[in-house]
Amino acid sequence: MNIDKISLQDLAIFHSDEEQSIFHRLNFTRTVNGKEWLLKFFREPFDKPGPILETQQIISQIHQHLDNWPGSISNGTLMVIARFYDAQIDHIPAAHAPLAGLRYRLINGPDFSMVRYSIGHFTDFVRGFRQLSGLLSQPGIPKTLQNLLNRANDLLNHKPLEDLAARPPGKQFSMTEVVYYGHFLLYRFKSHAFELMQLYGKLDAWYSMAMAMRSLKLSFPVIREDENPFIKAEKLYHLLLPQPIAYDLLLDPTHNFLFLTGANMAGKSTFIKAVGSATYLAHLGMGVPAENMELTLFEGILSNINVTDNIIKGESYFFNEVQRIRNTIIKINDNHKWLVLIDELFKGTNIKDAMRCSLAVIEGLVKIRHSLFILSTHLYEIGEDLKDHPNIIFRYFETRVEDEQLAFNYQLKTGISNDRIGYLILKREKVLDLLNNL
Repeated sequence: MNIDKISLQDLAIFHSDEEQSIFHRLNFTRTVNGKEWLLKFFREPFDKPGPILETQQIISQIHQHLDNWPGSISNGTLMVIARFYDAQIDHIPAAHAPLAGLRYRLINGPDFSMVRYSIGHFTDFVRGFRQLSGLLSQPGIPKTLQNLLNRANDLLNHKPLEDLAARPPGKQFSMTEVVYYGHFLLYRFKSHAFELMQLYGKLDAWYSMAMAMRSLKLSFPVIREDENPFIKAEKLYHLLLPQPIAYDLLLDPTHNFLFLTGANMAGKSTFIKAVGSATYLAHLGMGVPAENMELTLFEGILSNINVTDNIIKGESYFFNEVQRIRNTIIKINDNHKWLVLIDELFKGTNIKDAMRCSLAVIEGLVKIRHSLFILSTHLYEIGEDLKDHPNIIFRYFETRVEDEQLAFNYQLKTGISNDRIGYLILKREKVLDLLNNL
């Protein structure tokens, strides 16, 4: 699935402010390696149904065992192991004898202590990974998960590691054992150790996705293989809202263009971002914030939401809006299925010019039937000129005024809004009083 940096930012998939980041909202990883793998998953959405379905199955498999997930493997455990391999430790003798252990302790006291401490954490890691493998290894599990567990079992199939795993928790290591296990881990198992940590990181990322499913009550979408694009969602909401309002949505080839109106703050942008982010999550194999959702695979998502000017290049806001629309048209003119999200088109010019430009763009885009479009605008007047297009559906968010106070229900209604609340907001916020008192 194709999505550019602008669309990722528009949909808040990633954001420097964690409270505005969908990735952060869904990040339940326990380790740095796990977070890196989760980032990799988020940056590489699938473009085929097979990997999506398999990821859903892996998450479902892990979801069954969340309460029994080994607690012995922490980020601190992996950090200690990594530092053990990075440290400049004096040579550990190969001799498996009490005298060798005593000599190493007396001559290399600080290194001896570090080796013994690291072996303890390595024991926790090995024991936890073996427990995890036994937990997840069941008949019929997804091939990718089975291959990972098989490789982990191969790496763990060494007599010293089996002995560590069987060791009672908390039992002190003797000087002989410190030398024996330290030599094996440092000189014979280094590359395997880093591979094993990477394998656990991948499991940790899937664990995070499963934990997010449970904690946020997400549901798996159904991916339909169809030549024609469609999205059907029931009780869809935006992940980042503490008290979200749910929407129902149906877009298909018959009605593939949603013309959305409503006053500022009525909910247009939130709705558009909810649809876009849920579609993106679906292409990761992730659950979505909806009671039910069905959709086809899309070639990509293109958004035009948070356009900015470029002072350095001397490019105006309107110029960048035009360039974004131009690039969008070029990309979607490939007979593939795209989801196109446009919020408040042509804000960077006067209203008469914006109406003319918006109408021209919409009347061109409605000719493209192999993609889905959601376009919001405050220029409700152009809606009358678009009613002859049978594939456009008109929805709006209503704003009520009660005793000069605004009331939003954030519910989609059929039709076109003609709400104008700008002057009321000026009055309510006492701006007019301040101006009159100048």
